[in-house]
Amino acid sequence: MSFVTWRTCGKSLTVGTIYCLGRNYPEHAAEMKAALPSEPVVFLKPASSLVQDGGSVVIPSISNDVHHEVELVVVVGPGGRSIPPEKAYDHVLGYGVGLDMTLRDVQAEAKKKGLPWAVAKGFAGAAPVSTIVERARVPDPHALDIILRVNGEIRQKSHTSKMLFRIPAVVSYLSQIFHLEEGDLIFTGTPEGVGPVHAGDTLEAELTGVARLTVGVRPPAQH
Repeated sequence: MSFVTWRTCGKSLTVGTIYCLGRNYPEHAAEMKAALPSEPVVFLKPASSLVQDGGSVVIPSISNDVHHEVELVVVVGPGGRSIPPEKAYDHVLGYGVGLDMTLRDVQAEAKKKGLPWAVAKGFAGAAPVSTIVERARVPDPHALDIILRVNGEIRQKSHTSKMLFRIPAVVSYLSQIFHLEEGDLIFTGTPEGVGPVHAGDTLEAELTGVARLTVGVRPPAQH
């Protein structure tokens, strides 16, 4: 069973679907040489891809180019369909910081062939997530610094105000297509600065004043 944990009380919440946004920061779209989307770009990760704070990302043997992507994560509360943007925060339980780990070489090959990204984005360990902070403790989720350090060196540093599609618009958009349920997670996209990680690295993600996440990187198991 996959779950997230509340920082204040330690209780856990079972995770359902993990929704992820691509190209939601203009600078990241630019570094990937991709056009800005006119509506949210959505892909999914399985709940089994979750890694808890203090855990490890194991590099799959099928990839030689694993990248970090730090993101603000939204935890869905009361579910629903066709949620208007002005009601979106009523469906948010809390926030955390996460990593959308990506097998960049596998993704590039899939893109070239017009195939889905499921393997590149959904492998076991592809979604490390911090403990979760209640929505009431975060007055404005679009007023936060977001940072990723690799072995103590800053690799990504931006601000959540730079999101192309903000949380109310994202929740509303997803609910027009999917039935959102309590425990679903929404990875809201990464800023610029994505890059490779290697076995032995330590990744430290931070939403300043809200959440921290530390995970290690390990090589594939030898058989």
